[in-house]
Amino acid sequence: MADLLSSRNLRRALPWVVIVVVALVLPAVLPPFRLNLLGRFLSLGIVALGIDLIWGYTGMLSLGQGIFFALGAYALGMYLQLSSLEPGQLPEFFSLYGVKSLPAFWQPFTSPLFTFFAIWVIPALVAGVLGYLVFRNRIKGVYFSILTQAALLVFFNFFNGQQKLINGTNGLKTDTARLFGLLVGSDAMQRHLFWLTVVLVIAAWFLCRWLTRGRFGDALVAIRDDEPRLRFTGYNPTAYKTVVFAVAGALAGISGALYTVQSGIVSPQYMAVPFSIEMVIWVAVGGRGTLIGAVLGAVLINYAKSLVSEQLPETWLFIQGGLFLLVVTALPDGLVGWWRQGGPGRLIAMVGVPPKAATYPSLDLDPEVQAEHSDIDTTPRGGAS
Repeated sequence: MADLLSSRNLRRALPWVVIVVVALVLPAVLPPFRLNLLGRFLSLGIVALGIDLIWGYTGMLSLGQGIFFALGAYALGMYLQLSSLEPGQLPEFFSLYGVKSLPAFWQPFTSPLFTFFAIWVIPALVAGVLGYLVFRNRIKGVYFSILTQAALLVFFNFFNGQQKLINGTNGLKTDTARLFGLLVGSDAMQRHLFWLTVVLVIAAWFLCRWLTRGRFGDALVAIRDDEPRLRFTGYNPTAYKTVVFAVAGALAGISGALYTVQSGIVSPQYMAVPFSIEMVIWVAVGGRGTLIGAVLGAVLINYAKSLVSEQLPETWLFIQGGLFLLVVTALPDGLVGWWRQGGPGRLIAMVGVPPKAATYPSLDLDPEVQAEHSDIDTTPRGGAS
């Protein structure tokens, strides 16, 4: 039993070992461009954690997380547009549309403290209000998914049309701004941002892990598995779902802010429908309901997308579709679920190596049992020993 427990613990700890090794080794060996890509993809792991929280644990499939991702990105993007200007100056794009004074909703973003809170509070508030209006009317399942995607389209079209106020489809550049005295797009700043992203990914994982443990986590799983029964026992699912949806919105905002300073621009394309659908695919491939699978799925899929697109850009959509079909048909628990359920052992067994007994692993290690197996294997068929 002890061997079995140690094997399970090893399988659960291995993804974290990989993350620590990546964080410590890769900055020293990767060129700045590749390190920047890895930082971007790690930042996407934070929004994937939020999706796993609401989908994997609570059973709510949101197709509109791009809303909250973009809100966090725009909050930091607006601050960076203003931080490098002299008093009285306006961002350059305002002069193209005849804007003579800074709009009122831009003015709070001159404060770094306000921006720090706006990055995650604004997405959390929007998600909380939207979630409450939806959940109190007991909208769930496919109708909830459709509604979140409809909200995404509304925000996308609204931001696209605000050419004078936020530069519309052109977006806001962040790589030419300065942060803490360094150019945001410089190699030194990008290295610092990579470390910050690693720390925040780990912090977000611990937050989600804490939320899914204990009675609150049990309530989320109960909502996913049998919401009417939970309601019958006296709990209010609306409150739980609103809180967890707001937390997922806050995580998406933080993810968007980190992503925009590592990609160099924020635009309404962050609210495009395909991008929000891709977020769901990351979680499905990595393993929903596992948390660590969401992070690994975001990093692995996006890195694969980058490598494939460099050589054969027209083939990635087919590969992505194939990955989703593979998960739906053969790996419903994703890569992490497959690993935890002994998938590697089953794969080895397919090539003729018998797996160890799962119920009594110590028997396989007993010298007497191994001697009996050896005697049986060396006994001729049909003959006597």
